[in-house]
Amino acid sequence: MVGSVWAALGLSLACISALGLISPAWFQSHTFSFGVLTYCSWPQGDSWNQSCGTFRSLDDIPDFAWKVSAAILLGGWLLLAFNAVLLLAWALAPKRLCPRRGNGPMPGVQAAAATVTIVGLLVFPISLASPFAKGACGASSVYHGGQCQLGWGYVIAILSAVLASFLPMIGWPHMTKVHGRIILFSGDTEKIILMPEMSI
Repeated sequence: MVGSVWAALGLSLACISALGLISPAWFQSHTFSFGVLTYCSWPQGDSWNQSCGTFRSLDDIPDFAWKVSAAILLGGWLLLAFNAVLLLAWALAPKRLCPRRGNGPMPGVQAAAATVTIVGLLVFPISLASPFAKGACGASSVYHGGQCQLGWGYVIAILSAVLASFLPMIGWPHMTKVHGRIILFSGDTEKIILMPEMSI
């Protein structure tokens, strides 16, 4: 049961991160919006008639900081997707083959994905100083959107990075001190492990 929950969380987190990555609504003005990999424009007052495009390669992306951010964010998403596949395999594998402890086979992969994604999220607003962003947002500069506002795509990307950083902490075993010993309680294995106390 716990393995299935972690697999579902890992898969949904990878999907949410992918949605944020391909969203054209990271920064938006009245007639234009853009994200890491996509952009859309529409006539004034008619946002239902959108024309969208994608940056098909890193060469098509208009700014160096934007390219760096795209590469970092894509790497973070690949780590999340790899972690989701590992969690799915861990949940579906027989118990004899893969004992279930903690929150998955490699919680460090998810923590690394969160760290990489956060770095990419911090690098992306530097691209607001690019000519492309200035054309869309007016007087934009580094970490200043000009006429553009934050869109839902950037918020989703931030939310997925925060969730990816907190989920590995949820699965850590609970620790209690009793009579000079540390007792580890693991809900997955229903066992108590006594360890002598060590001074640091």
